[in-house]
Amino acid sequence: MAGEPSGHDDTDVARDAGPSSLTITFGFGHSFFARTGLEKQRPASLDPLPEFSSDRLDKKRSNGDLWVQIGANDSLVAFHALRAIQKDTGSAARVRWQMNGFNRSPGATAHPMTARNLMGQIDGTRNPKPAESDFDQRIFVPEKGEPAWMANGSYAVVRRIRMLLDDWEKLSGKAQEDVIGRRKSDGAALSGGTETTAMDLEKTDAEGNLVVPINAHARITRPDQNGGAAMLRRPFSFHDGIDTDGVPDAGLLFICWQADPLRGFVPVQRKLDRGDALSQFIRHESSGLFAVPGGASKGEYVGQKLLEG
Repeated sequence: MAGEPSGHDDTDVARDAGPSSLTITFGFGHSFFARTGLEKQRPASLDPLPEFSSDRLDKKRSNGDLWVQIGANDSLVAFHALRAIQKDTGSAARVRWQMNGFNRSPGATAHPMTARNLMGQIDGTRNPKPAESDFDQRIFVPEKGEPAWMANGSYAVVRRIRMLLDDWEKLSGKAQEDVIGRRKSDGAALSGGTETTAMDLEKTDAEGNLVVPINAHARITRPDQNGGAAMLRRPFSFHDGIDTDGVPDAGLLFICWQADPLRGFVPVQRKLDRGDALSQFIRHESSGLFAVPGGASKGEYVGQKLLEG
């Protein structure tokens, strides 16, 4: 992350690249605590997620003891970090599953804007903002929260969501907008305004129909439609080739952050499970929940308060 070679036996893959905004995030899964004899330190918020009717989960690509997320503006830098971590790990751990994602490259648009997903929709408009007074309360575990080692940490839900793109692309542009509840061109709500204009859920057209359909994805996911439930979404797109039947294996690596998944992801997903228009065009194929402790101070390592506390 400092743009320097790794400690020893560096592969030189990222030579000359610089830091490239490299980040490495570690999280602990439910099973980690039994393997290490730390069951008493396992947070209640890390209890397994409930089953959802839309789930088609591959257990071989779900959960796990340890989650490692590597992000960078340059793919070679990310790969270099992965190889360095694998070398340092030795025989202490093995890869259970791995997923590669991407986002729009910095500078690809004339000005910074919310990214689009593989359905062509602007994705992330209603994310909580750090400037909001309750942002920390929604996203981070309190300083004096339980367990103590999770202070200032957060819980990450990771889902591999296949997009059924062949079916989606058969819809007209208007039909796609009705499914999402937002204009495809600029991300504005169908009730009018710009991307950031508040959605008018009661607005009707000349025939008395709701402008934002009752089962539109953007309507159902609104915090005020879910008891205030909110999560910070930081997703990536993925494309893992073409299936034997010619269908693209592509979609969204959905990652969301919250102080408590039972007050963030779970109530929203339950609501989506009951009648989201988008559900017929996506399939949840992998899932994981991880406890991510607060960042390490200088001279510390991630998870030190858990492992040595």
